[in-house]
This record gives sequence, C-alpha cells and structure tokens, in this order.
Amino acid sequence: MFFRRERPKIPTFAERVDLLKQAGFAAANLPDGRVKVTKHGVGAIIGDEGKNQPAIEKAGLLIGDQIATLLNAGYQMFIETPGGTRIPATAQQLKGLHAFEADVKNALGLVDLYNTSLGTTSRKHMYDRVYKRDIGEQPTPWIRKDNR
Repeated sequence: MFFRRERPKIPTFAERVDLLKQAGFAAANLPDGRVKVTKHGVGAIIGDEGKNQPAIEKAGLLIGDQIATLLNAGYQMFIETPGGTRIPATAQQLKGLHAFEADVKNALGLVDLYNTSLGTTSRKHMYDRVYKRDIGEQPTPWIRKDNR
C-alpha cells in the first residue's frame, strides 16, 4: 500500500480576501479586480499576481478615501498624498504602517522577508542628489538647450 500525502490546497484570491475580513480588515472591491483593505486609518491595495498569489501593491495612511504612500527623502520619511502634498511622518504613523503590513501579510499567508520585518520600508525614494530621477526629468548638464 502506498501512502500519499494530500496536496496542499492553495486558496483562491477571493478566499484570501475573506481571511482578511475574518481578521478584522474592511475590504472593498475595486472595478479593476483589486481590493482596497483598511484598518485603523491605514489602507492597502491588494492585487492578484496570478496563480492565486496576492501582492500588496500600495500601502499607506488613509487621508480621506485616498492612500498616502511613504516617501523616503534620505534625511526623513514623508507621507505623500496622491496630489503631491508631503507631510512629515511621525514614529507612531510608521509603527502603525509597519504593523498593518505585517498583519496583512500574516492574514494572506504571505512570506515576510527579513528586511521588511526589521522596520517600515518605502517603495519610493527621493534623495536630494537624484531630484526628479523617478520621472526622468533630471537635469543633464552635458546637453545644451540652445542647440549649440
């Protein structure tokens, strides 16, 4: 007789969203199939990467209905609204954002990597020496504007 292990059941994206709801998160479906998850003034957009693997696409503090993301300016962390307004981030806000992301990853069954478990990380970096690097408008001193 052969003993077979049962294949692990991989939950669907909808089942993972239900797990978030059971964990106390408020979830709202977006028109593009993603889900907006909120709890205690912090929110995130969760998307399905395919193969039923959810990913946190955008996480940040809620300002109205919008999610303001974290911006690392090198010398200080800022909360940046979608409109471009920057507010200095407090330690309490950073701790709340870090705890929220850890809770979402735990509820979704995602792996929490070592570097993200140490503290709050940001996906956007804007240091003074690389001004406008992310949008491709940084000045290039070797190209003249007068076409000489």
